[in-house]
Amino acid sequence: MFKLLRALLILVAAIAVGRAADSAPVRPRITGVSHAAFFVSDMAKARAFYEGFLGFQSPFAIPRKAPGSELVWIKINERQTVELFPGSEVAPDADRLYHIAVEVDDADAMLAYLRAKGVAGLPPTATAPLGRIGNKNFTIKDPAGNGVEFTQYMPDGWTVREKGKFMPSTRIAQRMSHVGVMVGDLEASLKFYRDLLGFREIWRGSSGGQALNWVNLQVPDGEDYVEFMLYEKYPTTDRLRTMHHICLEVPDVEKAGALLATREYPRGNKPPTEMKVGVNGKRQINYYDVDGTRVEIMEPRTFDGKPRPPSAAPAPRGEPKPAAK
Repeated sequence: MFKLLRALLILVAAIAVGRAADSAPVRPRITGVSHAAFFVSDMAKARAFYEGFLGFQSPFAIPRKAPGSELVWIKINERQTVELFPGSEVAPDADRLYHIAVEVDDADAMLAYLRAKGVAGLPPTATAPLGRIGNKNFTIKDPAGNGVEFTQYMPDGWTVREKGKFMPSTRIAQRMSHVGVMVGDLEASLKFYRDLLGFREIWRGSSGGQALNWVNLQVPDGEDYVEFMLYEKYPTTDRLRTMHHICLEVPDVEKAGALLATREYPRGNKPPTEMKVGVNGKRQINYYDVDGTRVEIMEPRTFDGKPRPPSAAPAPRGEPKPAAK
């Protein structure tokens, strides 16, 4: 009798656990990198770089806090943009990265999922807020302090409204393959992106073999990825602005570089690098906007067709940001 009762209790407990698991919110799909947002000190010069030099167009802009200032969208393709915020909203020596954003197929479900996981800093509403351009979105902080926005493009939002427009033949690239963010504690960031959000690690690299420099994590339901930029000593402001970057994918870097060489590079911008082969085996050139934010032009495959194995070097432990003087 005792054994039968014990078996029944175990069965009831198992059913209860199963029902709880069934009722727990499921993570919705994360399909790609939506955008990267940067504060720029001079909007006209920033637009000269992204539009005049790189050849993109702006589909729309909206007013910001200061009179006469605007938030400007630079369209890369139907689902990816760069957002340019007025630099007057931050200190002159501030980090220029405002946030990165990933596209989700259900922002409300993502909000419910993160709330069930106990994530802090979420909107108090039951549904995701609707932004000024008609898309649902909300932002949280990752363990490194980087803003991560979750965006759902709505059928009547401005992004969908401008489908098929503002994609001129002058665009130097048709895809943003990844965004780069600074990471001091690799394990904490892996718990956030990999364990919580479902990203998949696809590569890690080291410039000298002694310590890890990069870890790439692909979105769970697409091909775009986030690149962790690891460090030991906290970066200077100039270094930080090259670590935080976007990567534009081109089929032939040499041809892309030759084309860009025929265009006027904005005066005063940090000079571009020469074409080189990175540790990942891919040819690349770096360009810089008015504030030194790096835009990497890179090919999707290794130059010789041979994959580069991931590094086994240990991850550095990044020192915390120095206290303000």
